[in-house]
Amino acid sequence: MSVAAAEVDRHEHPRGALSPSRAADFMSCPLKYRFRVVDRLPEKPSAAAVRGTVVHAVLERLFDLPRGQRTLEQAAEMLEPQWQRVLEEEPEVAELFAEDASGEELAKWLAEAHGLLGKYFTLEDPNALDPAERELYVETALDSGLVLRGYVDRLDVAPTGEIRVVDYKTGRSPSEFFEAKALFQTKFYALVLWKLRGVVPAMLQLVYLGNGEIVRYIPDEADLRACERKVSALWIAITRALDSGDWRPSPGPLCDWCDHKAICPAWGGTPPPLPTRSVEEVAAESAGIDLITVDG
Repeated sequence: MSVAAAEVDRHEHPRGALSPSRAADFMSCPLKYRFRVVDRLPEKPSAAAVRGTVVHAVLERLFDLPRGQRTLEQAAEMLEPQWQRVLEEEPEVAELFAEDASGEELAKWLAEAHGLLGKYFTLEDPNALDPAERELYVETALDSGLVLRGYVDRLDVAPTGEIRVVDYKTGRSPSEFFEAKALFQTKFYALVLWKLRGVVPAMLQLVYLGNGEIVRYIPDEADLRACERKVSALWIAITRALDSGDWRPSPGPLCDWCDHKAICPAWGGTPPPLPTRSVEEVAAESAGIDLITVDG
């Protein structure tokens, strides 16, 4: 096989691994993907992201309690222990409240997390649910060789076998214009589950705790095949960017929240020299699952 033919084969049949968070990074801004995955530049933890991680952990452990005891009061009692667990696993998050000698900022932050849990109890009755899985790790390989992996917040399975994929979001529900983007993550998981179990999930459910809304979507095989084509195309685009060194920024309203704005050429900055990393190394980073939950 010629070198040119090998390059075509590599791009048409990419070997790598991808998680929905890294896929979303590349879709929103290839340069952000580069900074996070290729350069591996450090980022400061945000109060909102860490709060999301703590709330997710509480909702996961809430179902360890027997029916009848899954109350808001019990959930609230889990907040402080889960915050301490995150501190132990990711000590750098302590800087969020490093200057909070009085403890007032931490108390306010925990109160906001309590408010999110309160919204959850207005949307679902956890005493009426028995999830089949929580924080379920899923992984599968597509025919192209691309490995997809991630963690599903909750999987509900009906007695008749129907599957519901549930994703908790601690932000507000998006407008209709951005709803398709928000559904990408759950479609990603639905695709993986379909490949693993041979069953198309009957329902995708996004639970938005920021404003107390639930978005539901019923997928079909056409949806999941389209998702498969999309993630395969994304990985091809990533490998091409690795080859060319062309990581273009996509400036927009979210730039103000980006840790790397100062070095972004879209804002007059200069990125650091591009490190030399193989596709295999980047694949490992692209499939990484962050401890800190970042959601909309």
